[in-house]
Amino acid sequence: MTHTHVATETVTIALGVDYGQAYLFDDTSETNIPDHLVDDDPVHPLGIINVGDGVALLTVGTHYGRVPFDVQVAQSEPAPDLGAYEDIVEISFASEAGSVSLHEWGDEDIHELPPLPAGPGWYRLRYHAYGLDEGHADCYEEHAPDRYLLQIWPADESGPRVVKSTSGRHRRWVQAC
Repeated sequence: MTHTHVATETVTIALGVDYGQAYLFDDTSETNIPDHLVDDDPVHPLGIINVGDGVALLTVGTHYGRVPFDVQVAQSEPAPDLGAYEDIVEISFASEAGSVSLHEWGDEDIHELPPLPAGPGWYRLRYHAYGLDEGHADCYEEHAPDRYLLQIWPADESGPRVVKSTSGRHRRWVQAC
């Protein structure tokens, strides 16, 4: 697969985390988390992201605090950042609204994101994590050791996939199923 320069918009967020969770919501969805979203897909376990109707649960290593979190919205598939992240997974996500927002646990803060380039339809989410093991060790008010990148681009629906899994925590999650 070759990747050429892809037009992207990047948003950098100091994401407030509680219970090691954040959420990507389609802007037509109510901000309720479906019960089945907390269980990983037993056939294709990804460990750090689960998708339900109009929402993606994003697992973060830090239990409580603020973590660096970048979101890139691209017109076509960007290259994964294999060198800067330990764990990378992909999953399909349907957007009815053609726009999404990143929510902190309990909707404490809602971060608006750039409009999705193809409007309503199917998108691919590629979730990158660095420092899951170190981040899980404690709570961080500032300077959490973990960081995240979420890439979003239009793509036909396809199966979930683990691109890279190197942290001990992530390897245990994907092998547990």
